Amino acid sequence: MAEPEPDRVRLTGMRFSAIHGVYDFERLEPQEFVVDLTCRLAPRPNSDDLATTVDYAALSEAIAEEVTGAPVNLIETLAERIAARCLTRELIESVEVTVHKPGAQMPVQLTDVAVTITRSRPR
Repeated sequence: MAEPEPDRVRLTGMRFSAIHGVYDFERLEPQEFVVDLTCRLAPRPNSDDLATTVDYAALSEAIAEEVTGAPVNLIETLAERIAARCLTRELIESVEVTVHKPGAQMPVQLTDVAVTITRSRPR
């Protein structure tokens, strides 16, 4: 019999104004960043107690601290910081993080630039 899929918590479309980027013009004014997360959780008891799962309000605040914190050059680095912060929570076994930079200045017209990474807790 196949093992059941882990429980997941998703937070999608978290919007932040922050300064990140390689180029000087990207560091002049805040830009919009959008973050999506899917957290795979450790097995938990069948309970209606918040302590048995991830408090997604607290998690969203932690993500906000990372995105609006110290500037980085790459959205890949920002995604790594977010993933590492998620994995400090013992109930999160792995996380998929997508960082969108919809206002990125590009030489072609596009709707969005995004990076997605998946990280797991070391075993």
